Amino acid sequence: MTDVVVLHGTVADLLAVAAGVESGSSHPLAEAILRRAVEAGVTALSAKDGQALIGKGAQALVGGQTAWVASPRFASESGALDDAGIRRASEMEAEGKTVVVVFRERHALGLIAMRDEPRDDAKQAVAHLSDMGVTSVMLTGDNARTGAAIAGALGMEHRADLMPDDKVTAIKDMVKSGGVIMVGDGINDAPALAAASVGVAMGSGTDVALETASAALLRNRVADVAAMIRLARATMANIRQNVTIALGLKAVFLVTTVLGLTGLWIAIMADTGATVLVTLNALRMLRFDPEK
Repeated sequence: MTDVVVLHGTVADLLAVAAGVESGSSHPLAEAILRRAVEAGVTALSAKDGQALIGKGAQALVGGQTAWVASPRFASESGALDDAGIRRASEMEAEGKTVVVVFRERHALGLIAMRDEPRDDAKQAVAHLSDMGVTSVMLTGDNARTGAAIAGALGMEHRADLMPDDKVTAIKDMVKSGGVIMVGDGINDAPALAAASVGVAMGSGTDVALETASAALLRNRVADVAAMIRLARATMANIRQNVTIALGLKAVFLVTTVLGLTGLWIAIMADTGATVLVTLNALRMLRFDPEK
């Protein structure tokens, strides 16, 4: 978390409400807010009926009033953020920060800005994918400036200001050109994970993302995406080899047996030998290291 801008009340009031709304959430932004509240010695207000607003933020009943931690766009549409607040939020977004508005009953308490830093291994992972001929595109709900800053640092394409439905549309467009792997960890990523050829969730992701995805990266390493692709390619190559060996030997001995060049027992032994060869070839995968 980089900035806490109070519009009404105090920093303690702002953090107490924000922490109350985000209590129980595993979203990275929620965790950052909860950490800041603990560091400031602020106790989160008791909240109930909390829910995520897909693509917008989160809301809960705090102190008998509905409170939100949401995007500036949603806060503005709800009438909670005035022109001065919108300008301040835009200034922080221009610096590449992600901004959320904390408001209660359409009364803005303040702004919280965070800088979403890429994972430590993200840049190397993108480079490995590029070397493998895989194009990486970042789909984010963050503003265009933040998206461009992060994508530029990683050396990848990006599309910003996307709602969950926009991510699904983008994935469907990409699928028309070939197989697409979608990697995500948030509730907003779940629809796109389902729309992709293969959905991959980070191990620390939300329950919705993990349930929707086809696979999960339990070690939370972005580099494991490249390893997963290497393993998948090696497995498919092994399967093709086994099919070729099995059908090839059967075809050869079928012809030679029909022509009388080999006997039936030799053909049976060859068929058994093909099974052994296929098994041994498959066992080679036990020694395969997808990280190399």
